[in-house]
Amino acid sequence: MHSPFLTRRRFAALLTLAAPALRLRAEGKDTAAFDAVMTEFMAKRKVPGGALAVVKDKRLVFAKGYGQMDRGSGTAVPADALFRIASISKPFTAVAVMQLVEAGKLSLDAKAFALLKLEPVLEKDAQADPRLADITVRQLLQHTAGWDRDASFDPMFRPGEIASVTGTKAPAGPEAIIRYMLGRKLDFDPGTRFAYSNFGYCVLGRIIEKLTGESYEAQVKKAVLTPCGIRRMRLGHTLDGQQAPGEVRYCMDTDELDDSVFPDKPGKVPSPYGGFHLEAMDAHGAWIASAVDLVRFTAALHDPAACPLLKAETHAAMLAPPPPPLDAAAKKYYACGWGVRLHEKGGASFNHSGSLPGTATLLMHRHDGVSWAALFNQRSSTDAAIDGELTKAIEAMPSWPEHDLFARYQGD
Repeated sequence: MHSPFLTRRRFAALLTLAAPALRLRAEGKDTAAFDAVMTEFMAKRKVPGGALAVVKDKRLVFAKGYGQMDRGSGTAVPADALFRIASISKPFTAVAVMQLVEAGKLSLDAKAFALLKLEPVLEKDAQADPRLADITVRQLLQHTAGWDRDASFDPMFRPGEIASVTGTKAPAGPEAIIRYMLGRKLDFDPGTRFAYSNFGYCVLGRIIEKLTGESYEAQVKKAVLTPCGIRRMRLGHTLDGQQAPGEVRYCMDTDELDDSVFPDKPGKVPSPYGGFHLEAMDAHGAWIASAVDLVRFTAALHDPAACPLLKAETHAAMLAPPPPPLDAAAKKYYACGWGVRLHEKGGASFNHSGSLPGTATLLMHRHDGVSWAALFNQRSSTDAAIDGELTKAIEAMPSWPEHDLFARYQGD
């Protein structure tokens, strides 16, 4: 018969065996709803893989990967897997620009193209639109500069045509795209209305390079990522075989192929791997990051008085509404790199989404100190639904875990 009392050695051994389960149980306190939202969302849309990270008051309280790194691979997505984040790249560019404003190297009202001094590429007897000279840095940040992709087109997805017109190597890079657009008419008078523009952030990337003497990527890593403790985030690459270690594979929900934009790799290709030129999209859509990386960023921006990136007044300027004639009293607007929503009881939420073939992302910082990032390696027409579902789960939380998991994800 065994003694009903445990020896000290046996008790210690049992504690060692139980510790992982006890830790997981504590970390999963009240967060089961997050699992339910993610698994149901992905199952309905047949999304292969995803990741979710949640922060409460600058503490990482939840981080988890879901599904597979590639459809049918059987390799599970870790919590810190890297994904293309698409347009969530824009807030990082915006913070880098606001840092230059804070340092006195740039004014939000500076004329953007006077800084770059690039010559337009004019077709036939065309003349440069004189309104281009009026576009300011602020208007580029707030998508009010005069380009409307719905009225004309998005030049960031025409790298072959632009290379041909500018006489540059295909697919066209950022400078060729800018010189091409300097030879075309604007869609509306700068500053008079909002129209989302990837191209405007392409221009901002070149302004960062011009004023710092650094590559766009090097400057953002040094000035934005490093102060946040973000180490693995980097610019992505287009072609298959160029993936970063730990990066997911991007999937399409159909078998449709696109024409390759790379002349040396012609033919039909899966859109995420040659249907567009990711490298040219650096400042508006080319970063790869983990969900944990993204909430490190929002955690750094949570408290303006203790922000490692911007002074409180610069932080406020970043989130301020656009000037007239736009509606300065609007409760929902696009600021400098962020969609902002003001709340009746005070405070503001700011967010950004991202979308490319094979990529769907959303980053949210709520007015109550909760931030979350959800990343997927396939997009659908209903990706925005994850916002509402996670909002319900967050607002139903009876209590928040006390731990901080950030130290667990310090990989280089």
